[in-house]
Amino acid sequence: MPEYCVTGGTGFIAAYLVKTLLERGHTVRTTVRDPENAEKVGFLWEMNGAKERLKLMKADLMVERSFDEAVEGVDGVFHTASPVFVAYDDNIKETLIDPAIKGTLNVLKSCSKASTVKRVVLTSSCSAIRYLNDVPQIHLNESHWSDPEYCKRYNLWYAYAKTLAEKEAWELAKESGIDLVVVNPSFVVGPLIAPQPTSTLLLILAITKGLKGNYPNTTVGFVHIEDVIAAHILAMEESKASGRLICSSTVAHWSEIIEMLKAKYPSYPFETQCGDQKGDDNPHSMDTSKINKLGLTTFKTIPDMFDDCIKSFQEKGFL
Repeated sequence: MPEYCVTGGTGFIAAYLVKTLLERGHTVRTTVRDPENAEKVGFLWEMNGAKERLKLMKADLMVERSFDEAVEGVDGVFHTASPVFVAYDDNIKETLIDPAIKGTLNVLKSCSKASTVKRVVLTSSCSAIRYLNDVPQIHLNESHWSDPEYCKRYNLWYAYAKTLAEKEAWELAKESGIDLVVVNPSFVVGPLIAPQPTSTLLLILAITKGLKGNYPNTTVGFVHIEDVIAAHILAMEESKASGRLICSSTVAHWSEIIEMLKAKYPSYPFETQCGDQKGDDNPHSMDTSKINKLGLTTFKTIPDMFDDCIKSFQEKGFL
């Protein structure tokens, strides 16, 4: 039974990966900034199999060689740790761009030195694919790359960071002979697993409670967390997996999501105003035929993923 390392264990995707790998009987190491912080990491210890087969290790994306110990001796590494939504302030470089790019390179350098690591699966994003130009109606596939200049022009800094980080990862993998497979999920939705919502779930919660002031003027693919985890495990364990893998269900504008949620949950004060973000609402579709051929043939629907998400907010007392 292979042993795996998952970076950034308290993140949304990472925590679900840890849980699923433990349930499948694997020994798992996961990196966190502070393994002693019970408030942050306590929920990981409650997972089935954690007491016997989980190891929490201290590492920091910005510190070179800090992943050496975590990856030495494992068979595969899932690098999911990366900042997602941060306040777009003057420190965008140090809060978002540097951790995404330098963090990815630091993890991959540690992997290239580890004698046992057979494959690295990197969590990138459809944001590294879909920002090409102002022309809408594009059927997007793994050969497409976001244009960093377009991202800069419209202040799409998350997409900018993800695009550059993934490109650097491919360069380094080529130089060091790392067997790299990249998963490109769209906007990830599903039930909350940690005590507090992070990143994408915080945004959904704020929109549902009418706390944000508006909803994003964004047309984006949405995907259930369970499908994202299935994609990562396929990427690691299926020998035929290679290159990039788009993982996305339906593409929709946020206005459509809110209409659907309002009809189902009329008591919540959803945002009614659309934001004024430009450059992020181009209609498009995502080609998932590559991952379909590997075995992930159907994706959960938008109503399913948002129902699971809202129900978990209700159960945990956030709604």
